[in-house]
Amino acid sequence: MDEQRIKYGTDRLVFSLAAILILGFIAWGIISTESLKSVSDAALSWVVANMGWLFTSLVSLVLLFMIYLGFSKYGRIPLGVDGEKPEYSKFSWIAMMFSAGMGIGLFFFGPYEPLTYFISPAPGTADPETREALHKAMAQTIFHWGLHAWAIYALVGAAVAYGAYRRGRVPLMSSIFTVLLGKRQTEGIPGRLIDMFAIVATLFGTAASLGIGALQVGRGVEIVGGIGKLSNAGLIIIIAILSAAFVASAVSGIGRGIRWLSNINMTLAMLLAAFVFIAGPTLFLLNLIPASLAEYLSELLHMMSKGPSWGGESADFSASWTVFYWAWWISWSPFVGIFLARISRGRTLREYVQYVLVVPTVVCALAFGVFGGTSMWLRMNGAGIGTDESPQDLFFKVLEQLPLAQITPFVAMACIAIFFITSADSASVVMGILSQRGKPEPDKKIVVFWGMAMMGIAVVMLLVGGNTALEGLQNLIIVSALPFAIILLLMMVAFTKDLHTDPMMIRQEFAVQAIENAVKVGIDEHGDDFALTVEKASDGQGAGAEFDSHGSEVTDWYQRHDEEGNPIEYDYKAGEYADGWMPENGVASGAQEPEPMESAKP
Repeated sequence: MDEQRIKYGTDRLVFSLAAILILGFIAWGIISTESLKSVSDAALSWVVANMGWLFTSLVSLVLLFMIYLGFSKYGRIPLGVDGEKPEYSKFSWIAMMFSAGMGIGLFFFGPYEPLTYFISPAPGTADPETREALHKAMAQTIFHWGLHAWAIYALVGAAVAYGAYRRGRVPLMSSIFTVLLGKRQTEGIPGRLIDMFAIVATLFGTAASLGIGALQVGRGVEIVGGIGKLSNAGLIIIIAILSAAFVASAVSGIGRGIRWLSNINMTLAMLLAAFVFIAGPTLFLLNLIPASLAEYLSELLHMMSKGPSWGGESADFSASWTVFYWAWWISWSPFVGIFLARISRGRTLREYVQYVLVVPTVVCALAFGVFGGTSMWLRMNGAGIGTDESPQDLFFKVLEQLPLAQITPFVAMACIAIFFITSADSASVVMGILSQRGKPEPDKKIVVFWGMAMMGIAVVMLLVGGNTALEGLQNLIIVSALPFAIILLLMMVAFTKDLHTDPMMIRQEFAVQAIENAVKVGIDEHGDDFALTVEKASDGQGAGAEFDSHGSEVTDWYQRHDEEGNPIEYDYKAGEYADGWMPENGVASGAQEPEPMESAKP
């Protein structure tokens, strides 16, 4: 994509439609909170009852699809040009994965979710608060946060990276569907609707994280300050303060803002987890974590099958937890997928799939093993903690049971606040890219607008949810993720068609056919004693006899165009445009400089 001549700018239709929908939703929530609550409840009931099967089937299908891609013949295809080296070292690449798709949720659900399954196990799995329930609880948690979640992210990331760094497309959700819709439709209404749905899904999914982050920071303020329960107004003030910090981060740029904050936060989060591991039940956790991973792998197929067909209790559990998580990961997939694409250039598809699926799953298992294992151990040893407390309350209750309880809440609050800021910053950049025709460095005013929209949704969710804010978040995430779930299904079809006509696959088919032809002729003419040489074959006799090398499906995508979309001559061997345009300055030699625009630099 950095060799293409792309005219960036705000897509007025995508931006306007998404903005109107979101602003209208925010206004509805502020003006008539009760009616929004009743509508969201009704919409949730319909989606879970009629479309819950779609979420459950989709995530399993995506996982199988990504495993197939990684270990099939397509696994050799690089997410870049042939011979290109990875942009980042393996250590840096893996380290950056930790900040994608994780964050506030690990603190909010870390102690709470395993403890919930320990006290109230999934139907038909174990008796409450037994050793069996202990391991089943950890396996169920890893199931929700592990391979299935990261398969969704991996699909979007691989499709975006392949299109941008191998086919020269802009990093938009719509560009993935070029092979299905054609260039005209991709740049027209269908493609722009896809980008709009991606923005809406990202807004609601990220706003949910910001909402629970505000709840947890608010609880920390109550504990540290010794004040009573904060009202919704207090939580809104916290969101406003964090929003101001987000704007400062966004305006300062990636290098000075989000990267600096991310480095600090990863250090603080690892120190906090290490402290809980060492100050908590270390030996217990050393035994629990590997046993939980083994239990997860052995029960994976069984957990995938649990749903309404197992009865009413299983249906309720699936709707409350599993479908909620699948919808949440789907809503986050445009944001995390584009992030993964930007850091994975030069990796082969096989390496990408292996690391993106396995490494974050192991990290999630370790994080939940430390926080959730500690909360369950405290419960088993009479600490008096349970799921009667809210998730944000339970996290601080666990810290109270450990040494340095006067200090660790401040560290936890700092981590959550920084996760809030960096999540808002990163997601806003992605939404800016989607609303500015793939512009790698979107305008700051667009980034800030989408950040403010996320804050507005977070506020409305808290107003709608009231004292049960998490329920309000859950309702809206599941409903908003439904359109993008259908997009993911079509994305697998489009990605497969792209890979099938990849130059590496075509060469591989040529090689198989050429060798087969040569061996047949060699044996017929020379017996065992023959060698292979390359020479011109007669028409209809060579390796490509059945292949149309001039077909549009294998030639159109590498035709170079100017900024207006008109075909232009290009010397592929020299890597030069006929009019002298260079990617460094984006200006053709001898031509008048156009309106300022950035080159497509990834």
